[in-house]
Amino acid sequence: MTGERSNQRENQLSNESAGPAASVAGEAASAAGEAAGATAGDAIVECVPNFSEGADRAKVTEIMRAMRVPGVHLLDYSLDADHNRSVVTIAGAPDAVVESAVRGAGKAAQLIDLTRQSGVHPRIGAADVIPFVPVSGISLVQCAVLARQAGLAIWRRFGVPVYFYEAAASRPDRINLEDVRRGQFEGLRKDAVKDTRRQPDVGGPELHPSAGASAVGARKFLIAYNIYLSTEGTAEAVGLARAIAREIRASGGGLFGVKAMGVLANGRAQVSMNITDFQRTPMTRLHAAVKDIAARHGVEIAEGEVIGLIPELAFEPNAEWVRQIHEFDPEDKVLERRLRRPMDWP
Repeated sequence: MTGERSNQRENQLSNESAGPAASVAGEAASAAGEAAGATAGDAIVECVPNFSEGADRAKVTEIMRAMRVPGVHLLDYSLDADHNRSVVTIAGAPDAVVESAVRGAGKAAQLIDLTRQSGVHPRIGAADVIPFVPVSGISLVQCAVLARQAGLAIWRRFGVPVYFYEAAASRPDRINLEDVRRGQFEGLRKDAVKDTRRQPDVGGPELHPSAGASAVGARKFLIAYNIYLSTEGTAEAVGLARAIAREIRASGGGLFGVKAMGVLANGRAQVSMNITDFQRTPMTRLHAAVKDIAARHGVEIAEGEVIGLIPELAFEPNAEWVRQIHEFDPEDKVLERRLRRPMDWP
């Protein structure tokens, strides 16, 4: 999958009109004083870009190589062919992390063509989601300023429009990521040109023809946690996973801060979840709830997996959910421990 369009769009920037980009630039400038405090000293910010490529390891490796910037540590990465998605976790000095994320988005735009890409995970862009997360010495508000800076740079350098979400959102209807991604790439590229309410915050209104748009935001720690059911990946089993997901997610009246969907992954039925507030909904409580709901549907849960890292506060060494994750090593999967021993860049 290729889609080299960035040079053409970058050459057009000298003529771009003062629209959403100028508006966001003004907001970012007004917050620059607050952000400056985050760029000095020992502030550490995490960024977890999600790329719409999970089958071609060579492409993901090339994206990660583009992200190598002094002052930035590679903490984790994973590829999922069924979701057609890769997740990369980096952390370090704020300005350096912004630059690393922007470079990764640009390389993804060159390598990933959404018109030839599909997967079970919702997506609007080659660099689909780019969240900035405060770790130490930096606030969520300051991370929102970093997100605005990154979004402007992605548009200016690579011609990929940007939507800001969660703490970086400029509008209430863009706080929730699922609202931004409604219709996915195929639907959004049509809606953005005919509905002003769906136009990007920066750039556009047209999406990049092959790389779509990026959702750039700031948020608290999010835990990506999947549970596999102890069944074959039949249509009936996936239906059960979807039923469990509907019952467990917050929007369906389930647990606070839980987003969930049932999918077929690795040939098995999976309940795929994001936990946006692990302190109000601890992992032990979530695991027990999924187990109980599954039992009521006549199925057991088999094993779990964590995509990316978890914070030390969420780690429960003797909990059942930890024991059910194959070869879970806290030295590799707990953020604070991984920071002391980062991975080598490819």
